[in-house]
Order: sequence, then structure tokens, then C-alpha cells
Amino acid sequence: MRSVVSPVGLARKQLERRLAPLRKMPEFARPARGWIKAMREALGMTATQLGGRIGVSQSRIARIEKDEAEDAVTLATLRRVAEGLDCTLVYALVPNEPLDEMLKARARAQADAQLKRTHHSMRLENQALDKRDLEAERERLAMEILVGDPRRLWDAP
Repeated sequence: MRSVVSPVGLARKQLERRLAPLRKMPEFARPARGWIKAMREALGMTATQLGGRIGVSQSRIARIEKDEAEDAVTLATLRRVAEGLDCTLVYALVPNEPLDEMLKARARAQADAQLKRTHHSMRLENQALDKRDLEAERERLAMEILVGDPRRLWDAP
């Protein structure tokens, strides 16, 4: 039987290839005082000077830096300030684990929920599966869930 890779699966693999290196780079975590202030100070630029470059006051720059440190700054503002600092804004959502692993874990959780109901009934009838058979059924069911529409993974528990 030939394996057919879906367009969604291909897109996920391409995205994973791009994201994998970022997952290994914790040094890109935002500095405590924020990237704006860190870059501005590293360049020896005052808040007044940065404000002049993007057409806002020194007090607005102070507010933007405070907002960034408090996770309240907008992407549009970050982009504008980055340009004023002659920087490029890089924005990404980096999953904590590979995308395929996230999907498998979600499918296993759904399989566990389904098996819990079935296995409970089987135990009551003294037909419970042993641990090895239960694990094999869990994996079979999880793979069956994964083959279907991935949107189903996010509906239930």
C-alpha cells in the first residue's frame, strides 16, 4: 500500500523544517527590559532620538518600551520601532515540540478517552484487555484518528 501525503501534511512538514531551528534557540527570548530598549541602548540612541526617527515623542517611546515589557505592545508598533532602529521585526509562533508529535499526543488523548469508556464496560463484563493489548489498541485507534480530518483532534477532551 502506497502512502499518500496530503497537501496539509506537506505544508506541516515544511513549516516544521522552518520552525525546528528556532525551538533550539532559547537565547532569542525577549530581554527582561524588552528588545526595543535593549537595541536602543546598544546603539547608543536616546528615547528622544528614536522618537524623532519614527515621529513620536520621548514619552511615547518610554510608553512603548513599558508596553513591550508588559506584553501589551502591538505588532504594528513593534514593526514601526524596528524600522526606526534599522532592524527587521521577526515574528513567529514556535511550538514547544514538533508538530507531528503534538498531533500524535492529541490523537492518543482522544484514543484514551474513547478506550476509557469501552474498557470500563469490558471490565464490568470481565472481558478487560491486558495492559499490552490495551496499549496496542490505543496506538491503533490514535493512528486511525490521525488519518482522518485533523480538525477533529481539537473538538473533544
